[in-house]
Amino acid sequence: MGYDVHITRRDEWWDDDGPRISPEEWLAVVDADPDLRHDGFAETPTPDGSTIRVEHPGLTVWTAHPDQANFSDRVWLSFHEDDGEIVVKAPDDHVLAKMAEIAAQLDANVQGDEGERYD
Repeated sequence: MGYDVHITRRDEWWDDDGPRISPEEWLAVVDADPDLRHDGFAETPTPDGSTIRVEHPGLTVWTAHPDQANFSDRVWLSFHEDDGEIVVKAPDDHVLAKMAEIAAQLDANVQGDEGERYD
């Protein structure tokens, strides 16, 4: 299990009620950003040479992380339609900055699992 950071319009990401980001709004942001690629799956190699693949219709890749050697095609933003939010596991400062940029476009905020806000 990892630490999640959320792009949400709700006052607190865990709130049951409140405004949601629609799939259409999310895909419009992705389509307008050449550094985002909507794949619908995530893959990563394992130390033994095999590959782990997870399929989820909301998975999008950020392809422009400054540390390409370690992060190329491995920074995944996961749109959760039921919650109307985008989630990233264990983002570094570069990913948090990208998330803040995306949140601004969606009139949303960036919030960690424990409620802390990122601008």
